[in-house]
Amino acid sequence: MLKSDGLTKAGVTVRPVDGWWDRHRFIRFPHTLYGDDPQFRAPPDLLVAQDLSPSSNPWFEHGQAQLFLAERDGAVVGRISAQVDHRHLEYHDDGAGFFGYFECEDDHGTADALLEAAADWVEEHGQTRMRGPFNFSINGESGLLVDGFDHPNYVMMPHGRPFYDDLLKSAGFEQAKDLYAWRFERQEMPETPREIAEDMRDHPGLEIRSIDLDNLERDINIIIDVFNAGWSDNWGFVPMTEAEIAHLAEQFKWVVDPDLCMIARYEGEVAGMALGIPNLHEVFRDFEGRLFPFNWAKALYRLKIDQLRSFRLILMGLKPKFRGTALGALSVLMYATIHDRAYAKGYQEAEASWTLKDNDAINRGMEFMGASHYKTYRLYETAFE
Repeated sequence: MLKSDGLTKAGVTVRPVDGWWDRHRFIRFPHTLYGDDPQFRAPPDLLVAQDLSPSSNPWFEHGQAQLFLAERDGAVVGRISAQVDHRHLEYHDDGAGFFGYFECEDDHGTADALLEAAADWVEEHGQTRMRGPFNFSINGESGLLVDGFDHPNYVMMPHGRPFYDDLLKSAGFEQAKDLYAWRFERQEMPETPREIAEDMRDHPGLEIRSIDLDNLERDINIIIDVFNAGWSDNWGFVPMTEAEIAHLAEQFKWVVDPDLCMIARYEGEVAGMALGIPNLHEVFRDFEGRLFPFNWAKALYRLKIDQLRSFRLILMGLKPKFRGTALGALSVLMYATIHDRAYAKGYQEAEASWTLKDNDAINRGMEFMGASHYKTYRLYETAFE
């Protein structure tokens, strides 16, 4: 167990976050680390603080976490979280704990000390391996960026430093999975998927509608029900709880664009869904995480004048029973519908993220619809001896 006064290695002390000031420094450290990186986009500190708080984040109803800071001569030089997700363990029974929120200076000693502190905590909580990064779960920000540093990160996706991959591997972590992000630029849809979508549009019994802002929690429940059913066989999948779904709906009600979200029914039964959200990092791009005292008004103004020109497609898929049937091309129709609506509203580009590198079917589908693979995120794992 890590002692309360910390673990000291090579002049770096790693200790548990204790109190509001430590938590503030934990949240603010990325702004120091990426101060010279024009591609870094940060969510407001207030939203990060809510994610870290057991009183506002329903993940803590089934998870435990500890935050750590790395310091040298009183200055923060790294951070990490260690966590155990009991819902993951119930679903997979693989003895895996996790780490997340990893940010670090380019120093092997600092990275080693952070990862050792997190691993000690995970092992003390009964697990036999550690995997990550996840903030706090696979349903949050996942992975370390290893390719695509010349583009800014989209909303709810991490950025990174090119040296992180070496830091993790040198500390004894092995590659567990790679995740892909796909870029859509403003252009006409390729001819073949366009024709498939048009043929699908008049399929008997098929109905597609936008989500209803007046019944947003109901519709988010429908979307996540499809997610829980359709993604259940995916690597690392953890189903979202009712409380997490309600929390998601509460977050999205301020930012959702109904033209980017839809529910498809076949003969009255929910068959598929798509969930996209505007890329709010465009709004927050120059705030350095701070909404107060005046940036909140600037954010509202930017939203009001409709400055957003990019969006992230987070989910799109069918319930398993409709795959391999006459409705198998429904995803193409949903994509075509979002494509036409988005570009009619002035969106210039989009990111679809993320997909598993080894999910050949979905990755071929991304290419088929005109996307380019432009970023790779990596997940790592180590087993305890």
